[in-house]
Amino acid sequence: MNLRNIIVSRLAIIYFALLLMSILIIGKIVAVQNIRTDRWEQIADNLTNYTVSFEPTRGNICADDGNVLATSVPGYYIRIDLGAPGVKKVYAAQRDSLALMLSSFFRNLPAKEYRRRLDLAYKQNERGFMLTPRKIDYNELQIVKKFPILRRGSFGGGRIIVQENKRVLPLGKLAARTIGTLNKGVSNNPEGNAGNTGIEEAFESYLKGEAGVGYRQNLSGRWVSRIEIEPKDGMDIHTTLNIRYQDIAESALERQLKTSNAEWGTAVLMKVKTGEIKAIANLGRVAPGRYEEVYNYALGHAGCYEPGSTFKLISLMVALEHGLIDTSQVFDTGNGSWKYSDRTIYDSDYGRGSHGPMTVKQIFEKSSNVGVAKIITSCYDENPAKFVDELHEMGITKPLDLELQGEGVPFFKYPGDKDWWGTTLAWMSYGYESKMTPLQMLAFYNAVANDGKMVKPYLIREIINKGDVVERYGPETLKHSISSRSTIKKAQGMLEGVCDNGTGKMIQSKIVRIAGKTGTAQISSGGGGYRKGLYLASFVGYFPADDPEFSMIVTINKPQGAYYGGAVAGPVFKEV
Repeated sequence: MNLRNIIVSRLAIIYFALLLMSILIIGKIVAVQNIRTDRWEQIADNLTNYTVSFEPTRGNICADDGNVLATSVPGYYIRIDLGAPGVKKVYAAQRDSLALMLSSFFRNLPAKEYRRRLDLAYKQNERGFMLTPRKIDYNELQIVKKFPILRRGSFGGGRIIVQENKRVLPLGKLAARTIGTLNKGVSNNPEGNAGNTGIEEAFESYLKGEAGVGYRQNLSGRWVSRIEIEPKDGMDIHTTLNIRYQDIAESALERQLKTSNAEWGTAVLMKVKTGEIKAIANLGRVAPGRYEEVYNYALGHAGCYEPGSTFKLISLMVALEHGLIDTSQVFDTGNGSWKYSDRTIYDSDYGRGSHGPMTVKQIFEKSSNVGVAKIITSCYDENPAKFVDELHEMGITKPLDLELQGEGVPFFKYPGDKDWWGTTLAWMSYGYESKMTPLQMLAFYNAVANDGKMVKPYLIREIINKGDVVERYGPETLKHSISSRSTIKKAQGMLEGVCDNGTGKMIQSKIVRIAGKTGTAQISSGGGGYRKGLYLASFVGYFPADDPEFSMIVTINKPQGAYYGGAVAGPVFKEV
């Protein structure tokens, strides 16, 4: 055979093999599309109607010592397969007993109504009729499982148990708003609960885990769930919160709120060196004499108010930093009133005796509005921008960018703004026409206690997945120094003087020496003015004064009766 015939023969074999393979492939396609259509339709139906999602266990939120603040416990719903052969054998004889037991146990419907609904579902051959009107716990589950028909089990009684985890707070309302809440259907998660506020919301991606996937299959009247992809449980969040400190702060705050019949209050306790938040209590009035954690006033927009006299420290530190005053310099406060740019500024004790000439330190200790306004206007009337620029330089005009969402944004006017008036500089100097949250104010006072170093307050210490640390958080420096060493020392001396000789004298403790500042601010009525009788009382400071370990702020909104910061917020601080 010559070479040409050999090549043709081999090509013919290759072409024949390719033709045969093509015929086989086409035949397979036809078989899939036509011959086994019913099988593929069944598979598609299973995927559509019988695929189930297996809920993962949500991660725990823990205190600094590992005690659980929020955890998930299983809850259950019970359905019944009324088309199961085992059910059909006994339904007529036991339906009345089942209806009676359900009515007696849940007390939501009469037995006749339960029986009517059961009969209707039975006629329709319903394969998953819901029996429980609410989620039940494990102990209740054991009782319901013994009801007529259901006691025959999943095969003989068509019993279908559906587990859905329930979020609980083992310590009740302690730090409840900071821990957060869950809301079904948010965050594109219609099948389960997702974080809606607080830590639950901020760390949803870590806490939620990943759902498993499987399918339900009816085997001779018995529904069986098979897991194809195992669920991955959520990670645990370990916070900086201390249970004992939280309980002390929250209890003291609640007692004072009830005494003052106030609208809301907040108390935050923080470690000076690190910025760890050890306690954060937020209580709002929900009924006469009853307070709950309804909003995080310490950091949220609703707690972002004109701070009042606690701002005086910041104002005086600006002038001290610029070398324009010293704490021993004397200013005359007169009779406690001073007309400035067609408006009159009053001291809180106006009409009850005047202080006259006082040093800057004494003005601060007595919390004289007139004194502080005279100091700041004498220094910055010609250049108010220099005053405001230093506020920006100190780092108080920006949000702290905390882990939790919804932080209130500080508000400060600037010369040249349309709402900068001729009186703005004076009123700003003692805590009006600007806004800060309690936590933002605390961060500044904490920096003074920390010898000028401003650290970021933080709530989260670690994120842990099955014992392994995934992320670890620690101290973060926002500013290495808010002002010079000399200014910080003078500020510390003034804060000690408030509790030794001034408006905070009643707060000074025999146990540990306190340094801090009282604050009493009138609250805007919303129409551009201030309504008499609406006040924000606060006290912010640190202890021990000579070697600060903790800083703390207490803010109480709209107290009735006594309203000065020293008399209303001070006792909470002192008790803690």
